[in-house]
Amino acid sequence: MATYISLLSLTEQGIKTIKDLPARVAAGRQAVEAMGGKIVQYYLTLGSQDAVVVFELPDDETTASMVLAQAGLGNLRSTTMRAFTEAEIPGVLSKMP
Repeated sequence: MATYISLLSLTEQGIKTIKDLPARVAAGRQAVEAMGGKIVQYYLTLGSQDAVVVFELPDDETTASMVLAQAGLGNLRSTTMRAFTEAEIPGVLSKMP
């Protein structure tokens, strides 16, 4: 399972319906689980991003599909990064030329 981190910014629509955020997070959790993954943690944040979510999904294609589907709901914009765990770092480094 691959780990990802998404930095989320609420759209105007997302801000207008901010009280629905707990239900949206729960729906997002169900959607991720339906695609074979899990949300590790969801944080509401202060600063330039409104929220950060750490999640696991099987692969990049599944993640792209999930991120596009969530953005299509109109409540958020996101930047998603593949995150490598401490245990994965040696494997990444071993492939360096």
